[in-house]
Amino acid sequence: MIIRMAASNSSVPSATAPRRAGIIGASGYTGVELMRLIAGHPGLELVMATGDTQAGTRVADLYPSVAARYPELVFGPSDLSSVVAAATGLDVVFLGLPHEASMAIAPALVGKVGCVVDLSAAFRMKDASVYPTWYGFAHDQPALLAEAVYGLPELHRDALKVARLVATPGCYVTAATLCLAPLVRRGLVQNSGIIVDAASGVSGAGRALKHGSLFGSVNEDFNAYGLLDHRHTPEMQDQIGAQLLFTPHLAPMNRGILATCYATPASTTSTDELLNALADFYADEPFVVVSERSPSTKATLGTNAVHITARVDARTGHVIVISALDNLTKGASGGAVQAANVALGLDESTGLSSVGMWP
Repeated sequence: MIIRMAASNSSVPSATAPRRAGIIGASGYTGVELMRLIAGHPGLELVMATGDTQAGTRVADLYPSVAARYPELVFGPSDLSSVVAAATGLDVVFLGLPHEASMAIAPALVGKVGCVVDLSAAFRMKDASVYPTWYGFAHDQPALLAEAVYGLPELHRDALKVARLVATPGCYVTAATLCLAPLVRRGLVQNSGIIVDAASGVSGAGRALKHGSLFGSVNEDFNAYGLLDHRHTPEMQDQIGAQLLFTPHLAPMNRGILATCYATPASTTSTDELLNALADFYADEPFVVVSERSPSTKATLGTNAVHITARVDARTGHVIVISALDNLTKGASGGAVQAANVALGLDESTGLSSVGMWP
C-alpha cells in the first residue's frame, strides 16, 4: 500500500521584483481570500482592488482580517474605463466577478495585462452553446473561449505556462475531478453512471444576502440543492471525461467541500490498486495527499491542499473515492494563485500552504 504525503511547500521568493497584481471584484469572499494569499506571497504585490458597491470603502473596514497588511487600501471604482486604465500593464489580474461581468470585461484586458485569471465560469467551457442551458446567458466571446486555459495545474500545467487567460475551475469540480480523472484516464472505472455527492460550506454561496445562506437558515440544517441540473455538471463531465450525476449539498460550516464519488469498476480491482494508482498519478503534485485516511474538511482549512482516499466495495461492486478541500482556497482563490504562479513562471507553491489549521 502506498500512502503519500503532500510534498513540502518550498515558497521560495522570486529572484526578481514581485509581479504587480490586481483584483477586479475584490469585495467578495474569493476577493478577500485572494488578498489574504497575496499578502503572504513573496512574488506578488497587490496594487489595485475594485469593489463595485464597496467603491470608496477601506478594505480594512469591510474585512478587518486583512487590516494588518492593507490598512489604507481602498476599493476602487468598477466601471470599465477606470478598471482597464488601472489594470493595463499589470502582470496578473484576477477577476472575482459574476459570470457575465467577466465575459464582458475580459476582452478589454487580455493582451493589456500579462495574464487574466478569471474565477467565474465565463471561460471554463469550450462550447458556447452550453451557456444558455446551464448558465442562462448567451456567450458572445467564442475566440476567448477557445484561447482560455483551464486552471487546474494537476491536469493542464503545460498549457498554463503560456496562458494569457485562465479559467479557474469550480470548487465542486476541483474536488470531484481530482478524485475521478486519474481513475477514468487509467481505465480503472467505467466512464458512465458515476455519482458525485458533495457538500459545501456556506461561503460557496458568496457574500450577497440570500435567504438560503442566512445563519437562521443554515444553522442546524443540511440540504441538497440544484437537483439534476447544477451548473457544474457539464464542467465536471468535460474534465473527468465521463457521464455523471451530481448532487450538491449545503453544510452548516463556513468553508470546505467533502465530495463522495461512486463509480463502477471497469474490471476486477482492489482498494490497494486504486490508492496506488492515485498516489502514482499525483506523485509530483505539491498539494495532493493520497492516503488510507478518510478525508475531512477541517484538515484542509485555509490550505491549497486536497486530501483523497478510495475504496473498493466487493459486496456491491462499487468504487468509492472521497476528497476534501477548502472551497475558497484550493477550490477558488488558492487554485487561481497556483495557476497564476505557473503562468507567470514562479514556483508553483509560492504563497500557498498545504498545512491546515488545527483545532
